[in-house]
Amino acid sequence: MLFRSLSAVTRNLNKLLDLKSLKTLDHYATFNPSPLTIQQFMEFGKTATEVESYTFLKKELPVRLSNIMKEINLLPGNLLQMPSVLILQDWYAQSFQDLVAYEKSDCGHDTLLHFCQTLKTMQTRHTNVVQTMAQGVLELQESHKVDNQTDMAIQYFLDRFYMSRISMRMLIHQHTLLFEPNADHNTNRIGMIDPQCKLKSVIMEAFQNAAFLCEEYYSCAPDIELKGQTMVRNEKGKKVGLSLVYPPPHLYHILFELFKNSMRATVETHSKAHELPEIEVLLAKGEHDVSIRISDQGGGIPRHITDHTFHYLVSTAPRPSMTDRKSTRLN
Repeated sequence: MLFRSLSAVTRNLNKLLDLKSLKTLDHYATFNPSPLTIQQFMEFGKTATEVESYTFLKKELPVRLSNIMKEINLLPGNLLQMPSVLILQDWYAQSFQDLVAYEKSDCGHDTLLHFCQTLKTMQTRHTNVVQTMAQGVLELQESHKVDNQTDMAIQYFLDRFYMSRISMRMLIHQHTLLFEPNADHNTNRIGMIDPQCKLKSVIMEAFQNAAFLCEEYYSCAPDIELKGQTMVRNEKGKKVGLSLVYPPPHLYHILFELFKNSMRATVETHSKAHELPEIEVLLAKGEHDVSIRISDQGGGIPRHITDHTFHYLVSTAPRPSMTDRKSTRLN
């Protein structure tokens, strides 16, 4: 049984990449991705040229892609054969081949223009990676019994897979936002990083959009109570909104998902109440960091499943239908 699964995986790889590409993949997989901080992103964005960014990315992105593609092939054979995972592998193989085509290219104007378009094509191709991988895991659960060892292997892989996806999207976004032909240079942002990311405005945008979905699904939604250090004094002693150096889309996504969870739990717990309790958001600024705490009266998490809170295969929400867009967006 194991032999058949491994053979099937090998055949899939051979279908996705030709022999030369497989050797190139093996070559890039011998390198480790370069660790980067937001500070390094900021400095590079302020000083680097498009040629320097192109030179860095045409090696760095294939390294990151090859590493995660190798890890995908270490997944349990049953999961690798799920239709959605096969689609996802094909996307990664296409993107890898698109990028290594620049391996020996020059740094001329046309090449830089074409490279930028290639990155945007990759962004579009990988838009639904998270949903597609989730669908693959659901397909596995519906067709096979998932034992503890398989669960642990999937958990370990998905942590690394999604972190890899975030880092690659960050690199791609930085380059396209800074160097695409119609790039906005009249902005304080450095690529997608905002040196003055206003917390209150991001929190309220995430809350309002989550509330819209909640009202669409349940016909009601709780209100918000924003507390704590929403205002601070700047160097001149003037009161300003609390801010930090951060990519606003990342902060928005985190908050949006948390608010959806809080709203669902609050509405379902208090379905017979005349008035829903508010969701409380507390802001606290320390010497080196900022904390955001979201509290609700949604009934909490049963103690017997707290150890599984962050497992991808466990959820207290009903399993979303991949065809019912309304329930899928809320869950």
